[in-house]
Amino acid sequence: MAASVREKQTVALKRMLNFNAPPLKNTAAEPVWKVLIYDRFGQDIISPLLSVKELRDMGITLHLLLHSDRDPIPDVPAIYFVMPTEENIDRICQDLRNQLYESYYLNFISAISRSKLEDIASAALAANAVTQVTKVFDQYLNFITLEDDMFILCNQNKELISYHAINRADIQDTDMEAIMDTIVDSLFCFFVTLGAVPIIRCPRGNAAEMVAVKLDKKLRENLRDARNSLFTGDSMTAGQFSFQRPLFVLVDRNVDMATPLHHTWTYQALIHDVLDFHLNRVVMEEGMGAEPSAGARPKKKSRKTYDLTAADKFWQKHKGSPFPEVAESVQEELDTYRAQEDEVKRLKSIMGLEGEDEGAISMLSDNTAKLTSAVSSLPELLEKKRLIDLHTNVATAVLDHIKSRKLDVYFEFEEKLMSKSTLDKSLLDIISDPDAGTPEDKMRLFLIYYITAQQAPSESDLEQYKKALLDAVCDLSPLNYIKQWKAFTKMAATPANYGNSGVKPMGLFSRVMNTGSQFVMEGVKNLVLKQHNLPVTRILDNLMEMKSHPETDDYRYFDPKMLRGSESSIPRNKNPFQEAIVFVVGGGNYIEYQNLVDYTKSKQGKKIVYGCSELFNASQFIKQLSQLGQK
Repeated sequence: MAASVREKQTVALKRMLNFNAPPLKNTAAEPVWKVLIYDRFGQDIISPLLSVKELRDMGITLHLLLHSDRDPIPDVPAIYFVMPTEENIDRICQDLRNQLYESYYLNFISAISRSKLEDIASAALAANAVTQVTKVFDQYLNFITLEDDMFILCNQNKELISYHAINRADIQDTDMEAIMDTIVDSLFCFFVTLGAVPIIRCPRGNAAEMVAVKLDKKLRENLRDARNSLFTGDSMTAGQFSFQRPLFVLVDRNVDMATPLHHTWTYQALIHDVLDFHLNRVVMEEGMGAEPSAGARPKKKSRKTYDLTAADKFWQKHKGSPFPEVAESVQEELDTYRAQEDEVKRLKSIMGLEGEDEGAISMLSDNTAKLTSAVSSLPELLEKKRLIDLHTNVATAVLDHIKSRKLDVYFEFEEKLMSKSTLDKSLLDIISDPDAGTPEDKMRLFLIYYITAQQAPSESDLEQYKKALLDAVCDLSPLNYIKQWKAFTKMAATPANYGNSGVKPMGLFSRVMNTGSQFVMEGVKNLVLKQHNLPVTRILDNLMEMKSHPETDDYRYFDPKMLRGSESSIPRNKNPFQEAIVFVVGGGNYIEYQNLVDYTKSKQGKKIVYGCSELFNASQFIKQLSQLGQK
C-alpha cells in the first residue's frame, strides 16, 4: 500500500468534485465553477480531508446541506454527495422538479438500491429533467479517515452501532442484523477505496465474528461477479500494489474493557479525554478567566474551534508524546519564534532611525538583503505563530484539567493496577479523597480495578467500596453492567494481560519549571512511559507475525478469494504480513491507536491501520455502560 487510506480517500473525493474525471495536471486552466450539495454524512467525510480553501481551488463556490433552503442557481452544475436514504432521494426529486440547477451529478456515499434509482428516474421524467441528470455514481466512501492510519465508520448516527446497541440485553435478531449490515457496508467501502481484498481473522462467538462472516460473503459475491467487480481493472493496477494482501483483524470491544476507561498521558488521547474533540476539531469555551465585577454583565462564553490537521507539523510530531514533553516543546517553539520576531524588529529600527547620516548608507546595502529575507519569511512566521498560539491554548486547557483533577495520580495508579505491580496507596484513599478528580474519574478507576482484578473483591470489601463511591456521588450503574459482563466472560479463564507496563517518574520538569514558562507545572508528576502492548496490539502481533498463542490460535480465517468458503482456521500462508488493518467492533479510542503506532515504529517496514465503529472517550463509554447497567 504505497498510498495511505487518507490519500486514497482524498483522491477519490477530488475526482468526484471534478465530475468524476481524474483532476487535470495543468492547473493554469480555470476550474469549472460548481456547487456542492451534501448531507451530514457527506459533510463528516469531507471535513477532515479537505479545507474550504481546497474546495474553492477545486471550483466549489458554494457548499450547502441538502436539507436546507436553497435558492435556484439555474446555470451552474451541482454535485451531490449524499447517503441513499429515503428522505435524501425525495429531496433530490424535489430539486429536479424545482429545476434548481443546470445539471446534476449524483454521487452516493454508499451503493444505491435499484428501486431508489427508479424513483429518481421517474421524478426526472416527470420534471422533464432527464437530460440534466448527467451522472449517477456509487462512490463507496462510507467511512471517515481521521489520520493516515486511522478511520472510523460514522459520526452521525453512531448510537445505532455503538457498544450499547450491540450489547443490549433485549436486542432482537433483526436489530442485530441491521447493525452488522451497517458496519459491513462501511468496511466494504473501506476495502473498495483501499483497492485490496484482505485476509480476515476474527475471534469466535461474538459480534466481531458476525461482521467477519458477512464481510467475507459480501467481498466474495463482489469478486464472483466478474463483470461488475469493484476489485479489478484500473483501480487495481499492479504499480500501487504490493503482491501481498493485507491482514484484516476484527476484534470485539469486550476483549479489553479497561483501556477505554483508562486515564491517559499522551497529548492526543488527553485532548480527546478532557476536551471536546471530534473529527480532528477541538471545541473550547473561552472567557473562562477572571470573574467580572459584580455590576458588569457576565461575559458570554465564546466558543473557539481549532483544527488539528496533518499540515500542522507540531501536532504530527507530538500527538503521541507524553504531556510534559509537549509542554516543554511548546515552550521551545515559543522561544525560537520570539527570537525571530525580535530580529525583524531590530532590522526595522535600524532602517527607520538612521535615515540621514553617512554611516546609514553603507548599512543600508547589507541590511536590504536581510530585510528582504525577513519579509519573505513573514507568512511562514505568522503561520508558526498561529500554531504556537493554538497549542498553547489547547495544552493550557488540558493542563488545567490535569491539575484540578489530579489526573497524573490516576494515570499512575491505573498503570500499576493494569500491570499488577505493587500499589503505594490504597484504592479507598483515592476514592474518598474529595480533592482527587470528579466522581466519574473515581468510577473509572474503580472499574479498571474491578476488571483487572485476578479474583473479584469479597462481598464485604465490595460494600465498603460501594459506600465510598456513593459518598463521592458516583453513579453505580456501570458497575452493575461490568459485574454481569465479568461473570459472563470469565475472560475465558485468563484476565487480559496488559503487559508489564511501568511508569517511571522522572525528576521534576527542569525546563518548564523556569519562571519564564507559560505552563505552571508545579505538583504535576513528570511521568514517562515504557513501551508495552495493549491486548489489541498483542492480538495483532500474534496474527501478523504468525506466532502461535493460546489467545489467538482458534481465531477464524476467511479468504474471500478462495473459491469455496472453507471453514478452516488454518492459515494458507505462513509468511508474516507486512500490512494489517485492526478493527474494533463496538468502539475504539486514541490510547489503542497510539499504542499501535508505537508498536509499528518498532517494526521495520510494517504498515498498520486502526479502525473502529465509533471513537469514544471514557466519559462517553461510561454513559453507555450505565445505560446498560440500568436495565
